[in-house]
Amino acid sequence: MTTTPSISVESPHAAGIPQLLERGAAYAHSLYPAGETNVQLELSELDRTGVSIYVARADDGAAIGLVALIEDVEHGAGRAELARLFVDEAFRGRGIAALLLMRAETDAMARGVRELVLQTGTAHLAAQALYAKHGYRRVDPFGRYVGVPASVCMAKSLLGFGAAPLTDLPLAVGE
Repeated sequence: MTTTPSISVESPHAAGIPQLLERGAAYAHSLYPAGETNVQLELSELDRTGVSIYVARADDGAAIGLVALIEDVEHGAGRAELARLFVDEAFRGRGIAALLLMRAETDAMARGVRELVLQTGTAHLAAQALYAKHGYRRVDPFGRYVGVPASVCMAKSLLGFGAAPLTDLPLAVGE
């Protein structure tokens, strides 16, 4: 790859995306011993209204990374969740995860999202470092991640980037 990858919103069934999701799931499963809970959204859960899949593609059109932005009533007004951030192993270390993250954040802000939440795992140290570098901080588990011992939940306020304030407290402050 010689240029910055293109990033676009695509269907989870578009060329290369199901395979990329499978590789991401295999990587996540490799980090946790048998019996530990690994919470990941399946392809069918990503193929619905309120979910945008951001896909990074190489010069040749190959899908090399992705992240899902989930905006639904489960997260409440002004909140959205990032899920399934994954970059193919051959393309790691080139800033692609950061590009995906920034694109999803920019689009979320433009749609009025004031806080992003996410979940990663205790063994996903590189992911935790990436999120912290981009302003995410640890918060109490939320939603389907409550009671999952291997979960690390994080949040980032998008306030200050032109969004209106939340009517309730941001998740990261006291929920």
